[in-house]
Amino acid sequence: MRQLLSRTAGLSREDKGLLCGLPIFVLTVLAGWVVWRLTADLDSIEARLITAGNITQMTWDHVQIVVVSSVLVVGLAVPLGTLLTRPALRFFSPPVMAVANAGQAAPVIGVLVLLALIIGFGFGTAVLALSLYAFLPVLANTITGMRGVDQAVVEAARGMGMSSWQVLLRVELPMALPVIMTGVRTSLVLLVGAGAFATFIDAGGLGTLIQTGIIMFRYPILVSGAIFVALLALMVEWVGRILELFLKPKGLA
Repeated sequence: MRQLLSRTAGLSREDKGLLCGLPIFVLTVLAGWVVWRLTADLDSIEARLITAGNITQMTWDHVQIVVVSSVLVVGLAVPLGTLLTRPALRFFSPPVMAVANAGQAAPVIGVLVLLALIIGFGFGTAVLALSLYAFLPVLANTITGMRGVDQAVVEAARGMGMSSWQVLLRVELPMALPVIMTGVRTSLVLLVGAGAFATFIDAGGLGTLIQTGIIMFRYPILVSGAIFVALLALMVEWVGRILELFLKPKGLA
């Protein structure tokens, strides 16, 4: 708790408001939905689908897709972005960025269906398609953050006898981390929203409620699915901000 308070001491009032307000807002909306669910006059189909057990399972499926995709994105985009800022490989930065831009420009539902037809339906295909879609923010911010590191600090570290790896791991990456984390947060929110389309290729998730509500003209089911996707996106944004606070070097806080 003390560490959290010390980390938040230097934040702006807006950032502090977001850190405190987001979970309160999510809990308030969730409580309102629960009250509505207990008092709403639902038909048999709506009552059978909008249950705590179903929503918990769908949320868990959605979270699994987001977590696996985000690990894949960060695990590939950060090292690739770092490599593309090295003098010997900077030449490859424009074509790689062009491919990443194309991946995000393509409609996510189109990528999902196309990959499903090529390699099959299910969880793995959804993770691959969503990872391609969310790759750009992390890659672009990694390149921007690494290029924005003060070269005087880098030269000073080298003058102290640090090796290239030590400079990278102890100076460049920590200083670029705030910019990288902004890209990670953006990617996470994109994954939560786009993850709703995973239901179209039998990968589950909260999109199942939205799809069912549209097909069966059951608006309580549709709106419930949309609300839970939005709440999950807000909580992912909040978790990303908390991680950024703890991962950011103290000297940059």
